[in-house]
Amino acid sequence: MIDMIEGLHIVETKKFHDERGYFFESFNLKKFQEQIGENVEFVQDNISVSAKNVLRGLHFQAPPFAQGKLVSVVKGSALDVAVDLRKNSPTYGAYLSVLLSAENGRQFWIPAGFAHGFLALEDDTMFSYKCTQYYHPQSEQSLRWDDPQLAIAWGIEQPIISAKDAECALFANFVTPFQ
Repeated sequence: MIDMIEGLHIVETKKFHDERGYFFESFNLKKFQEQIGENVEFVQDNISVSAKNVLRGLHFQAPPFAQGKLVSVVKGSALDVAVDLRKNSPTYGAYLSVLLSAENGRQFWIPAGFAHGFLALEDDTMFSYKCTQYYHPQSEQSLRWDDPQLAIAWGIEQPIISAKDAECALFANFVTPFQ
């Protein structure tokens, strides 16, 4: 893992608490674009709900259908991971992991050119994705969650994964479509 990778951004939100509960602004396009330094357009929102120890990923879509994702956890908590797949990046093959939870309210911006995955740390973890490109099944690709070359510190040996995620490519055999 690395401390930070160019292009990735952790977005902190501020909660306002009172006797009724709390309020926070979950998304502000102007503030978001100022923080990341580029204009983005989100075209699709997705929600997944996972049991504790479910691992989803490492997924991405190849160009021209590559997606940027702004991810957050609405309920529960997750270890979120982005792997740099940009061939000309000095951090190619490196990853960054971030703890996202309903409690901390953090969001994680993952631009196109990264593989993405997460591990649900609680039952009924509700994960939200804002995507810059529509889902395009023909361009979807995946890498193994337990790839020895990536050596991601998930903190679990036997997560619950889909049959599809069990059959992913190894990074050593991967030819990146991203410059």
